[in-house]
Amino acid sequence: MTIRLYDTDARQIRDFVPLTAGCVSIYLCGATVQAAPHIGHIRSGLNFDIMRRWFDYRGYDVTFIRNVTDIDDKIIKKSAEQGRPWWAIGYENERAFNAGYDALGCLPPTYEPRATGHITEMVEMMRGLIERGHAYEADGNVYFDVRSYEGYLQLSNQDLDDLRQPSGDGETGKRDQRDFAMWKAAKPGEPSWETPWGRGRPGWHLECSAMAHKYLGTAFDIHGGGIDLIFPHHENEIAQAKAFGDEFAKYWVHNGWVTMSGEKMSKSLGNSVLVSEMVKAWRPIVLRYYLGTPHYRSMIEYSEEAMREAESAFARIEGFVQRVVEKAGPVEAAAEVPPAFAEAMDDDLGVPQALAIVHTTVRQGNSALAADDKEAAVARLAEVRAMLGVLGLDPLDPHWAGESDRGEDLHGVVDTLVRLVLDQRQSARERRDWPAADAIRDQLNQSGLVIEDSPTGPRWTLGPR
Repeated sequence: MTIRLYDTDARQIRDFVPLTAGCVSIYLCGATVQAAPHIGHIRSGLNFDIMRRWFDYRGYDVTFIRNVTDIDDKIIKKSAEQGRPWWAIGYENERAFNAGYDALGCLPPTYEPRATGHITEMVEMMRGLIERGHAYEADGNVYFDVRSYEGYLQLSNQDLDDLRQPSGDGETGKRDQRDFAMWKAAKPGEPSWETPWGRGRPGWHLECSAMAHKYLGTAFDIHGGGIDLIFPHHENEIAQAKAFGDEFAKYWVHNGWVTMSGEKMSKSLGNSVLVSEMVKAWRPIVLRYYLGTPHYRSMIEYSEEAMREAESAFARIEGFVQRVVEKAGPVEAAAEVPPAFAEAMDDDLGVPQALAIVHTTVRQGNSALAADDKEAAVARLAEVRAMLGVLGLDPLDPHWAGESDRGEDLHGVVDTLVRLVLDQRQSARERRDWPAADAIRDQLNQSGLVIEDSPTGPRWTLGPR
């Protein structure tokens, strides 16, 4: 058994060999909390949740760090626009991100450090870089000298002569416009912290280098994030950390975007779909299925039609699970997933191929139910639960308990009303008034309810939209 991952730095799929046998350390660039999350933000956390679950299934001891960037230019701008403290905006949106992760069934990270809680570590890193000749102070700012680090731009595969480094307001005193800010001099009315070079605040890139060093040491296994972070963020993280003396990340893993009309989903484009609204319109487990089942490196083009397709696909899986439980009672997940599923997951987290095994097993289970082969149906459900558990999609998991139907608050009321109608249908069937019974069923179907006759009596579910 060897897990293989696409390494952005190597530009190829590599065998995963951990730094410490039986352990895996992962650092994921988490939320910048200037606004509530859209589904593009949450996709990254979800993709790495599946990675974390697969390493756990394969027997690794996982340390998973997902940071919170709670101070940056965008948060300060929002603070000025709204007339609210920067920390209030950050905390409010941090809670919104965590609510989104939780709603979609993401396991909590081992540690979730905030940038502002690690100013001391950032100052120590800057001091070391200045002493080693890789950084310098100018006008209260501290810059990284990109020409001092030979490996700069290896990750993004750019030419230094053609580089256009993003710069912010107040970044004065640079020796070279390609140098990037690690620390920004204080401006009136902005948050600031005391340092040997004057009051100021951290630059985005410095935060992650310092936090990764604190929680994972001088070397760790996997650094993750969206492909939009390759440059400048991850490139600058590498430069700081390695120039400081760290080996830093051994593997670089990046997930694709969620797009709308071919463009990256973003607040600035006004095309974002907030997680808080999506989980009102769609069951969270269906949203997880939609975001988590494409390959992590692929782009996802968002549309309501695609969501409906995901809803229908998951309904087929969930329907099988429910039918077997009705027939045989609770079924525990198998101790191991089918070999073909494991092979797909080992190959760069091939979730689409793994999901095909899930659907094949569901079809086999439905055939067993049709043949009244209870033993085979139970065996298939045990396999399906094991596979869905790895993907965080097991509808019988306690996390999803009570979530199986939309509109949970009204479920009891609707159930009572539907039962009254079903009793009328049953009465019509008993007096052999088949046209009346069929008419009732058709009316229920037209209303969006799917009626199935089970061994324990008729049951209803919400059908696909």
